[in-house]
Amino acid sequence: MVAAARRQRRWGLPALLVAYTGYVGLGAGVLQALERPAEVRAAQHLLQQHWELLANHTCLRGAALQRLVEGIVQAYKSGITLQGNTTSLGRWDFSGSFFFSISAITTIGYGNLSPSTVAGRIFCILFALFGIPLNLVLLNEIGQLMLLGVQRCARRLEEVFHWQKKASLLIKTCALVTGLLLFLLLPPLLFSDKEGWTYEEGFYYSFITLSTIGFGDYVIGMNPDRTYPGWYKNVISLWILFGMAWLALVIKFCINFLESSSDFCQCNKKSTEGAEDLMDGNKNSTTGLHDVEICNDKDTKTKEPDESHTYTAPAEAL
Repeated sequence: MVAAARRQRRWGLPALLVAYTGYVGLGAGVLQALERPAEVRAAQHLLQQHWELLANHTCLRGAALQRLVEGIVQAYKSGITLQGNTTSLGRWDFSGSFFFSISAITTIGYGNLSPSTVAGRIFCILFALFGIPLNLVLLNEIGQLMLLGVQRCARRLEEVFHWQKKASLLIKTCALVTGLLLFLLLPPLLFSDKEGWTYEEGFYYSFITLSTIGFGDYVIGMNPDRTYPGWYKNVISLWILFGMAWLALVIKFCINFLESSSDFCQCNKKSTEGAEDLMDGNKNSTTGLHDVEICNDKDTKTKEPDESHTYTAPAEAL
């Protein structure tokens, strides 16, 4: 038993690393095949526009044009864009700063906006140092409230309709569907209205944000040609907090399901080996019976959390 457990631990991590590397390699290959041609076309189009501009305006020099382009790019990174003969501000007003603070302590980190002063960078480090643990505690509390509501609804159905497992499954399914609507399926409609994105772009932004990936290619409230209401970024900040807690619960449920499936397969394997030992009259058959009993005890223990509705902090899933 001990030797088998050691062998399993010895080969478990290398196998997991191989699977992880293979999965990442698969993603890299698919993304390269899908995105590389578009990148090449964009580079060729930019270079063509560059030479056409120099050819049509002979008074321009290549070095001066390059400095102008670099200045425009740097200003855009700082949140400043040209609008005719004026510039647009607004990324560092209170609502923009509030949204940046949320993206910092939730570790989303879009990357489209960052402090440019030394004092701002130092403050950002200290702010995130204490804000990230505070955010995890808040997400844990929100997740507990969500799960408590699901548990109460399940108990009420069990008492009224005398359902057992069906009530828990029904409530969990309803909670999943409700979360999908509130946090992934309906928000793209709002983004389509306020940002001018397509539904696919809004759904993409929703998942990338709530999963804290935060590429930064789509960020709300950054289009200088649009006027945003004052409540917009504040409501989106609340949506991020509750959406991250819900998604963390979903991820945690998936992890528990995979772990329980793995334990079930291991117990079945041990039970089969114990039965074969009994059939062969092996001297170690008592060990096989002991393994079967242990597996049965594990199965009983794994069922208890569903019946008693215990909770594990969703912050572990982040």
